[in-house]
Amino acid sequence: MRKLLFTSLVFSMLAGCQSGASLAPPAAADDAESQASDTAAASTVAASSGAADDNGAGRPASFTAWVEAFQRHARSEGISQATLDESFAEVRYQPRIIELDQSQPEFVRPIWEYLDTAVSSARINQGRDKLAEHRDTAREMEQRYGVPAEIVVAIWGIESNYGGNFGSFSTIDALATLGYDGRRQGFARGELMAALRIIEQGDIAAERMIGSWAGAMGHTQFIPSSFEAYAEDGDGDGRRDIWDSIPDVMASTANYLARAGWQAGQPWGVEVELGSDFDYSQADDTRMSSREWAEHGVRPVNGGSLPEFSEAAVVVPAGANGPAFLAGPNYRAILRYNNATSYALAVGTLGDQIAGRSGVVQGWPRSEQPLTRSQVRELQQRLNAAGFDTGTPDGVFGPNTRSGLRSYQRAEGLVPDGFATVSLLERLQRR
Repeated sequence: MRKLLFTSLVFSMLAGCQSGASLAPPAAADDAESQASDTAAASTVAASSGAADDNGAGRPASFTAWVEAFQRHARSEGISQATLDESFAEVRYQPRIIELDQSQPEFVRPIWEYLDTAVSSARINQGRDKLAEHRDTAREMEQRYGVPAEIVVAIWGIESNYGGNFGSFSTIDALATLGYDGRRQGFARGELMAALRIIEQGDIAAERMIGSWAGAMGHTQFIPSSFEAYAEDGDGDGRRDIWDSIPDVMASTANYLARAGWQAGQPWGVEVELGSDFDYSQADDTRMSSREWAEHGVRPVNGGSLPEFSEAAVVVPAGANGPAFLAGPNYRAILRYNNATSYALAVGTLGDQIAGRSGVVQGWPRSEQPLTRSQVRELQQRLNAAGFDTGTPDGVFGPNTRSGLRSYQRAEGLVPDGFATVSLLERLQRR
């Protein structure tokens, strides 16, 4: 889902599974929005949202009307009355979910702080223990799908701390609340329909469908549409259960990555050293073969030769003063799971260390102070005013802002690494 934000390179789902981290759905969210907007449920919400009266059941009366309209729509889509009765008998509007949906923190964490938590020594050690505990299952899924067991275990660790915390919200409550009153109502309605189909099929009972406030479910945080598309019955019992069956969890996660383009036998990437004359304008977006990158002075930080990637990118998530990575197709497959560089690096480096390989060697620029959202917005405004286009200022540091910043850095004779710092903002303020 799902996807927070100093730059798209730096920040991920900052609170683990409770933040709603999840898989990208098989259909674009905009498509789900347009499809759901034609339903009777959408019409009812448009007419009734904003009503604040309570019907005595702990929910707005208009929410009750919305649920009734949604059930009529679900019946027209083939959902049985038995499933609707099971799913909506105790459905509750959850104000806390709306608070979480609308919250946009002003202060954000730099990537090194995220990785300190996501790839902590405790998580590495627990990952090794989990891999040993479920070694036969993990190796079976690795052979079946071609995805290394340590990568699957790493995703498990980051998404739910190995099942220790995959959320406590009813998925039906969460998606109904968001479908009625959230920022992306059409998307939530589409996911709610997918959840009903999962219950209808018999994979999970409604009361056991538990997950994050945003509708991500189970040990590795699938949203319902991703569950429909990628979940697998790993233990052969006829159901896909990512809540209580570790074989199903591992099979489903490995299947997702395999379908996302994971290439068996290749690493996700490797930490590299860059030559003193490296052109940082080529970082992040330019793709070349390992041989071509080697010709540009890119070398593994631990020696040896680069992995044989036919197409790879040099990733510098903290600019020229931080670590660099040569990231191949499997790195991009991880991004399909959660489209944040910090997340993909966490999965890759945690997996490496679970398997006994080294972690990040080069140091992070920990003295750098990250920009707040309002500072990013000011940076965007000032770059636009100076003729370096970043698009509409929104406080989110994405590819357009990075491109505009690099153009400014190049014009000023600075290293064009696209890394936003307080000193860069102050330089723009002095123009």
